Formats: sequence, C-alpha cells, structure tokens
Amino acid sequence: MLQAFIFYMFATVLVASAVMVVASRNPVHAVLFLILCFFNAAGLFLLMGAEFIAFILVIVYVGAVAVLFLFVVMMLDINFVDLRKGFRRYLPIGLAVGLILLVQLALVVSSWAYNPSSLSNTPILNSPDVDNTRAIGRVLYTTYLYPFQVSGLILLVAMIGAIVLTLRHKPDVRRQRSSQQLDRQIDQVMDVRKIEPGQGVNL
Repeated sequence: MLQAFIFYMFATVLVASAVMVVASRNPVHAVLFLILCFFNAAGLFLLMGAEFIAFILVIVYVGAVAVLFLFVVMMLDINFVDLRKGFRRYLPIGLAVGLILLVQLALVVSSWAYNPSSLSNTPILNSPDVDNTRAIGRVLYTTYLYPFQVSGLILLVAMIGAIVLTLRHKPDVRRQRSSQQLDRQIDQVMDVRKIEPGQGVNL
C-alpha cells in the first residue's frame, strides 16, 4: 500500500507539472515546473529499482540542462506581450501537429509487442549481490568500452569546437596577460620617492 501510494503521488505530480510546463505563460515558471518533472521522474525510477538512471536524471538534467535553461531564460529580454500576440494565429497549426503526434503515438503503442528473444544477446547479471549500477558499469566498461571512449572523444571535439566558434578577439577589449604581469620589474609598476620632512602635502 505504501509503495502504491508513493507511486501515485509521484505520478500525479509528474503529470500535473508536465501539463504546467506547456500551459505556463512565464518561461521561468515553465523551467521550474520542468525541474519538478525531473525530480518526480527520478522518484519513479527509484521505485523501479533503477537508482542509476534516477541519479543521472537529477545530476545531468536538473543540475545541468534545466539550470542552463533557467539562466538563459532569465538573461534573455523576453517581451511576454509579443509572445502572446501570435497565439491564436498559430493555434490551428499547433493543434494539427499535436494531433499527428498523438496518432503516431497511438499507432506505436497499439503495434508494440514484447519479444523476449530481443534480449537474448544482452548481457544481464542476475546475481543478487550486484546492483544495477555496478552491472551497468561492468557492461559499459567491458563490452561497450570502445564506443564509450569514442563518444567521449566526440563530446570533447564538440566542446572545443563550440569554444573556438564563440571566441571573439576584439581590438578594443583589454585582456589579462599573465605572462607580461609576471615578467614585470618593480621599477615598472612602483615609483619610490623619498619625501623630506616638511615637504608633504597638508590635508
């Protein structure tokens, strides 16, 4: 009974927050509802015994993606009046796209069938002493070691490319040059003067 109550609680809050993500007119509120969605989805994964996916959902999506969305939305100068002007004009197109997606999801769900033979080549550890996080780690770093390393290299190249593309050198912008700062001599940055008694400035 307790597990069923917790499941329905997480599921209800998840569905309600997902609806509010779409229905909210304020983008900041929509991102906050999205974070609430991720937390409740992580709770459902914990109930299923998939703690690795739950923690990855919280760390990656809540700690990185959703927070990035929140900062971007808060930094943008969004005019909410202009956003609401074209709502009625694009409402039929939005309803048509939503109806097409709903029909596609219905077709996928109606044609879905469980095939046990599809899992025959998947290495599964049935030992009760090994949790799913350790099992995923063993499979990831043994069977799929090379694809995992290749994906890491692809992400590294993408990160370097994004930094290079967004880096701009402007002539009128002063930049810090640590090598010149470290090579400076004392006489270049400090002027020591000996003031005789009585020659100072009277305040």
